[in-house]
Amino acid sequence: MTVSLQWRQVQAVAAKEFRDRLRNRWVLAVALVFTVFSLLITYFGSAAQGQIGPRSIELTIASLVSLVIYLIPLIALLLGFDAIVGERERGSLDLLLALPITRLELLLGKYLGLAGALTLSTVAGFALVAVLLFQRFSWGGLYHYGGFVISSVLLGLAFLSLAVLLSVLARDRTRASGLAIALWFAMVLVFDLLLLGLLVATGGQFGGDLLAYLLLLNPADIFRILNVFSLDDVRRLYGLASILPPALGQLSWLTTAMLAWIVVPLALASWRFKP
Repeated sequence: MTVSLQWRQVQAVAAKEFRDRLRNRWVLAVALVFTVFSLLITYFGSAAQGQIGPRSIELTIASLVSLVIYLIPLIALLLGFDAIVGERERGSLDLLLALPITRLELLLGKYLGLAGALTLSTVAGFALVAVLLFQRFSWGGLYHYGGFVISSVLLGLAFLSLAVLLSVLARDRTRASGLAIALWFAMVLVFDLLLLGLLVATGGQFGGDLLAYLLLLNPADIFRILNVFSLDDVRRLYGLASILPPALGQLSWLTTAMLAWIVVPLALASWRFKP
């Protein structure tokens, strides 16, 4: 069966979702949060060593990685968990699907609108730090920082896809929000602890390279590898980075894995989406 996708309908839904986030000042609020925290980390991250301001682009990115891993997945999950189930609870889902729009067009439009809002807030939130780093490290520093910002956006889009999938699967908003928080805990806090615990409990004998490849099952770890694997000065700051095989240092592998975390949950959501 051929699925006909009308991009005009997708764009209409996406534009409405994006305008709604602008209208309720969600984009502004998230951008301000990222701006404040990123500036504080950039300026005062080296205060313990008696220095104010960024010492190096590598250490600055390493510090910001921790901020992004905790905040962006949580924000993305909270943004998208009620994208579908919220419409169902309000009784507007059947009305929307009565219009000349397919379930795939509605789902994709909602995702793209939310993705646009999340991307804008993330980029805007890190913009002032980009200016500061450019003044301090010129174009070389800005190049590395640009890669960090792009990977941050991809991380947010991956967790937004997971949030939309949860929204399709959940029966009500309460369960969807609970699943979103549980997923955040599992991916951001528990997953690495389990791997480290397994490594320590087996005396480093379990898995070998397989244990390292298990990191690809978590978009937060893919983001961490993307930003610290090629930086020799900061690899020692991350215990998991020391067990990575050289193959995982290839940008193509990591980018493909991150894109899969964006596409696959959306495909599953489309497959499971029922009015």
